Amino acid sequence: MSAKRNKDIKVLQGNEACAIGAVAAGVNFFAGYPITPSSEVAEFMARHLPLIGGRFIQMEDEIASIAAIIGASIAGSRSMTATSGPGFSLMQENLGLACLAEIPCVVVNVMRAGPSTGLPTQPAQADVMQTRWGTHGDHAIIALAPSTVLECIELTVCCVSLAEKYRTPTVLLLDEVIGHMRESVTLPPPGSYHCESRGTPGADLDDYCPAACEGDTVAPLGHFGGPHRFHVTGLTHDKHGFPTMVPDEVDQKIHWIVDKIESRADELAMNDEFMTDDCDVLLFAYGSTARVAKASVRQLREQGIKAGLLRVKTIWPFSGKRLHELAPQLRGIVVPEMNMGQLVLEVERTIGGGVPVRRLGRVDGRLFTPDQITDFVTEELSA
Repeated sequence: MSAKRNKDIKVLQGNEACAIGAVAAGVNFFAGYPITPSSEVAEFMARHLPLIGGRFIQMEDEIASIAAIIGASIAGSRSMTATSGPGFSLMQENLGLACLAEIPCVVVNVMRAGPSTGLPTQPAQADVMQTRWGTHGDHAIIALAPSTVLECIELTVCCVSLAEKYRTPTVLLLDEVIGHMRESVTLPPPGSYHCESRGTPGADLDDYCPAACEGDTVAPLGHFGGPHRFHVTGLTHDKHGFPTMVPDEVDQKIHWIVDKIESRADELAMNDEFMTDDCDVLLFAYGSTARVAKASVRQLREQGIKAGLLRVKTIWPFSGKRLHELAPQLRGIVVPEMNMGQLVLEVERTIGGGVPVRRLGRVDGRLFTPDQITDFVTEELSA
């Protein structure tokens, strides 16, 4: 007699898992434009959102897509879009609007090789710095990077929750390998994920300050059509949401949208470690590259080299706390990335020359192999 099938176990694609996570987190509005390699996110949302009373809209381009999810969020919806490098570039101006106006929304960016059209079907990790610095002016951002299909669900939920809690846009940074690979996943029970709320304004309509930035508390956000009237603008504004050029008010606002996230870098940091207890060589990686780096650690251990892996799930804000804790035992750090060196710059800045940091880049549209990382580490150690 065959074993009873467990209906909670599914073979899922990363992009599909991301969409499942969004629905589990209460996302009820999606606006997007198809682009490889993220299109499956939009396809899933187009099929499933109408079934639960949500709304899906295919927009004419990525600029309109992010504008639509900002508008939906202001109207009270949990909203999301999905894109890849070229589309993410088009979204940057409105991403800045969401940062300054403190509008919660989620952008899924399934990274591919570039620049320009580049290699649409091949992986890269080339949008890491664009995520942090792509929109002009001083701001902060939250960006998470999954390395497994299950994490595509979990970290999408986190992105929604953090967006709502801190009233900020958040970015889920997949790479093409994670977005398109399939793994067996045990789906969590419905309702098992907890998501923070953006809060509800008090009953006093006259005292509502939608852009208050005092103390450590993020102001609750009303919604258009509700009882609380408020103003939204991309101009620097006062606590009531109206434009201001008063230096003290401008200074307070810019510091607020940065500090409410950057001051919590250690709190928001999510890491995963492998064989770091006694390591003296650390591989620092994220996304699909971290999966390969883990295999490389095993190879290096077989050669007698005490290697370990620090895999970061929180890309931004960048926390150097764990690096500082590990630094005294290290004789070297190697950062493999599918780019010419992006997050390695944060590692170098954090370590400040205390430990040698070596960058290993790959930009040919192919995933690293364990041998490639292993050989690089052994060559660097013997140099």
